[in-house]
Amino acid sequence: MNARTTPDAQASPSNADGVVSVTGELIATRRVGAFVAHTFVAPGIAEAARPGQLVSVAIGDEASAIITRRALPLRAVTPTGTFGGTVEVVIDPDADEASAWLAGRRLHDEVSILGPLGRGFPLPSQPVRAVVAGVGASAASLVWLITELRRAGSQVPRVVIGGRDDRHLLGVIEARRLVGDVVTVVPEAGGVTSLEYLVQVALDAALRESDAPVVYAAGDVSALAAMTAASQGRGAVLQGAFDVPMPCGTGLCGACMVPVAGASGDVRSVRCCSEGPVLPGDRVVWHDLLEQR
Repeated sequence: MNARTTPDAQASPSNADGVVSVTGELIATRRVGAFVAHTFVAPGIAEAARPGQLVSVAIGDEASAIITRRALPLRAVTPTGTFGGTVEVVIDPDADEASAWLAGRRLHDEVSILGPLGRGFPLPSQPVRAVVAGVGASAASLVWLITELRRAGSQVPRVVIGGRDDRHLLGVIEARRLVGDVVTVVPEAGGVTSLEYLVQVALDAALRESDAPVVYAAGDVSALAAMTAASQGRGAVLQGAFDVPMPCGTGLCGACMVPVAGASGDVRSVRCCSEGPVLPGDRVVWHDLLEQR
């Protein structure tokens, strides 16, 4: 088993410390509903990663991998073990051609992996009550997050997991093992009712019942906009992991910009792959972002 590690020379300045590049070997793969979960040997990345952070994986052959990458949230890490540090990612093979290529890798294939990247979920310094919510493959890191919250003494009184159908629900069984029968499942109803609206309603109910002041969420722009609205309506603070296209995963291409307002009201664009993917929902300029999408 093998993972060749080199310092990363292209990481953005805000992210450079602790970021490494490895050639990681695929040592386990399995179907998880509609998704594919891959586990790679990735020493250095596994030891430093936190829930909500990303890895950037090269796509294709030696030539195309130079310019084509996919940034994926980490589902789990194992800092030590038989093969050294390992990382697990979840891929939606139907998302696009590059994702299908990555999902199709077989045992002992090797890919270039860069990480850990970005800003993960900020864990509270004191125990809190927090609702956790996610949609589709974006919810990959939430079970890991729940584990870390509980380890730090925080309570997770409600969990909301959404997907467009049963096969696109991720982490339901694992979440129920951790927190019991407080996991609300939200498959898309079809018709005129959107998944985003159903998740917003479910999160509103979870906050009403739990009176939790904090929400940790993961989803695409539309889902996070809906969850931020539900959180603000209940006076809760939301930290959201954005699932947006990140073609390079290093902050160089600028394709994953999100407008964020500062304390003085000035708006600047931040790169999700390096300054995110986790951003405070109340600082995002949702009107501008939704218009861009």
